[in-house]
Amino acid sequence: MSIAATTPLWITHEACLRHDMGRGHPESPDRLAAIEDRLRACGTMDFFRRELAPLATHEQLLRVHGEAHLGAMLRGARVIDGDTIQTEETLEAALRAAGAVVHGVEQVMAGHASFAFCAVRPPGHHAERDRAMGFCFFNNAAVGAAHALAQGLERVAVIDFDVHYGNGTADIIRRDPRICMYSTYQDPLYPHWPGAKDAPNLIDAPLHARAGSESFRAAVTEHWLPAMERQQPQLIIVSAGFDAHERDPLADLRLTYDDYHWIGAVLRDVAAECCEGRVVATLEGGYDLHALARSVESFTHPFLGL
Repeated sequence: MSIAATTPLWITHEACLRHDMGRGHPESPDRLAAIEDRLRACGTMDFFRRELAPLATHEQLLRVHGEAHLGAMLRGARVIDGDTIQTEETLEAALRAAGAVVHGVEQVMAGHASFAFCAVRPPGHHAERDRAMGFCFFNNAAVGAAHALAQGLERVAVIDFDVHYGNGTADIIRRDPRICMYSTYQDPLYPHWPGAKDAPNLIDAPLHARAGSESFRAAVTEHWLPAMERQQPQLIIVSAGFDAHERDPLADLRLTYDDYHWIGAVLRDVAAECCEGRVVATLEGGYDLHALARSVESFTHPFLGL
């Protein structure tokens, strides 16, 4: 095996910095800049091979989104809701963000990378089949999962530890038994997910405010891991949101850097046992810039052997 094949992959694009929903908006270009600055300063970026995110194709997007939703995105700038604004720069950024996950899936499935992290924005897990919302326009993780299935896989796991529930991912995959979604999230909190008892492929573990490390780790150990053992996924896609950190201004779950290192190590070990180590992570939330950057560092370290 070549050195390139074993090197973790960092996928990003400068277009993701140009999407800007306005001064003071928490989902800002500064998020990516903070992550890059931190990982360069601490040397973590030296372990990655960098590649540019391609544009997702219409075919790839239409596997998970309706034609009307794609058409609305293609028509250009609009205010979707008070938190979600499509500017002239949004479309390319959103296409690159979804395309990054597709590229990551292709690279790890081909054995060209041991792990892929998609440092992209806008995030995606609130985007439903027919609706943009919650800072999200296309559902990046779902696009990647659907692409993996189109390439011949039969079982995909989507992991979502963002503090806000990935309602868009659930909306898209809830009737597809080939994909299981494993979630921890603060409840009650936006988007006020009511649950779906009719969808056994949604493994939800809601946590109360101030739950902290012990409750988070217990949810993963008691709810996720037994279900993943039953599923035996052939690929793991991670909606990697870091807004459950104790410094984040938009929630109050109170996780720590050690928790993100721990969950990275757990997913690395599960992947090594069931799917040849294949993990693709894509950035979701995280709005305290210092905490976000250090949390990404902590999460990626186990995949780098650190």
